[in-house]
Order: sequence, then C-alpha cells, then structure tokens
Amino acid sequence: MNGLADIVTVVLVTVGALLFLAGTLGLLRFPDTLSRLHAISKADNVGLGLIVVGLLPQATSLTGGLKPVCVWLLAQLSAATASQLLARTIYDDQVEP
Repeated sequence: MNGLADIVTVVLVTVGALLFLAGTLGLLRFPDTLSRLHAISKADNVGLGLIVVGLLPQATSLTGGLKPVCVWLLAQLSAATASQLLARTIYDDQVEP
C-alpha cells in the first residue's frame, strides 16, 4: 500500500508542478495584464491544490494532513482577493477619461 501512495504522490505533485510551469509561461507570453493575471491565478490555484492532494497520502497524522490543506485554503483566499484588487485597479485605470 505504501508503494501506491508513493506513486499517487509523485504523479499529483508532478502534474501540479507542470501547471505551475504552464501558468508561468502564460504570465510571460500573454499580451495584457488581465489575461496574465487570469493565467497565473488559475494555474497556481489548481497546481497548488494538486500538490496538496498529492502530499496527503504521505501525512503521518490528521494534523499533518490538515496543515497543507489550511495553507492551500489560505492561498486560495489571498489569491482571489489579490486578483480582484489588481483587476479592479487595472479596469479603473483603463476606463477613466
């Protein structure tokens, strides 16, 4: 059973890291700020989620598994808030006469 948990961990963490890479490429390649913000926020949120889910089988206790989940939820909240504030600022700058 431990070998299966290791395989699941490796696969999910690798896919999460690839999503981080895709978000970084989107950040570098997209033309405007809003599309860059969208690419990086979506890829990072899903990538971090997959990494956390991949690390859960390696947790030795309930609290050891709950800590990464709490970090992921806080990252979700902060990324959503920061993205909203940045997008609002950019939109207001573009709309002003």
